[in-house]
Amino acid sequence: MKKQVAQLKVNAQGDLPLLQITDTHLFSDREKDLLGIKTVQSYEAVIEHASKYSSECLAVLSTGDLSQDHSEQSYIDFTTHIKTLNMPCYWLPGNHDIQAVMLPSLLQQGLAQTRQIISDYWQIIMLDSQVEGVVYGALSDQQFCFLEDALNEYPDKHTLICIHHHVLPVGSKWLDQHILKNGQQFLDIIGAFDNVRAVLSGHVHQAGDTLKNGVCFMTTPSTCVQFKPNSIDFALDSQAPGYRYLSLNKEGDITTHVERIEQGAFTVDANAKGY
Repeated sequence: MKKQVAQLKVNAQGDLPLLQITDTHLFSDREKDLLGIKTVQSYEAVIEHASKYSSECLAVLSTGDLSQDHSEQSYIDFTTHIKTLNMPCYWLPGNHDIQAVMLPSLLQQGLAQTRQIISDYWQIIMLDSQVEGVVYGALSDQQFCFLEDALNEYPDKHTLICIHHHVLPVGSKWLDQHILKNGQQFLDIIGAFDNVRAVLSGHVHQAGDTLKNGVCFMTTPSTCVQFKPNSIDFALDSQAPGYRYLSLNKEGDITTHVERIEQGAFTVDANAKGY
């Protein structure tokens, strides 16, 4: 596997302030909606809200499901708006992305595929959990080998792992069917290293923060539709689209919170039974 490494310098305090923007589900048509929300327009509203961090944050982490219709234009629109934040964007695929379209489209727009981000005190590992043609996730043997190699390479750096699919159940029966299927193997691997601080995911369209064996597992709202927490069957939430702010400090601690745009700016179809 090609290494595809990026270097990221810390700020004057030795911290890495970052944004996570995830699950944009863009269409080529800005008027097209997903479950009542026009995803291009809600994405633009989130980017505008996040622009207040442009002078502070050093990079964006985008954790999959960039496109809903798999079009080249949807990926171009993603890059056009993310570039207005004036910071590098590191991305990985979700279950809705078609990598044969995604990769060349993003590369053409200057968003190189990066698997490993190295900084003074931290490394960030970007994993591909996509299983083509299905909703759930799994890590291939190749991905597991890459993960172990990266952790062994920098034992003295704190580590943040980014992956589209959630690793721990979120308590929604229908969503947890689509979890990372070999999550226990993932947990066993990271459990052998004492420098893994956090795992950051998208996929579930809701905010979550769970501490397990000293590792913080975080999920983040979508820039469009939100899924209702703790629901047995498919259910939408009325909370506003959002994103996550994180600051990784040199001691290994993480300061983080979820931001949302104005409530009521976009409204989901309350009668939707799935998508």
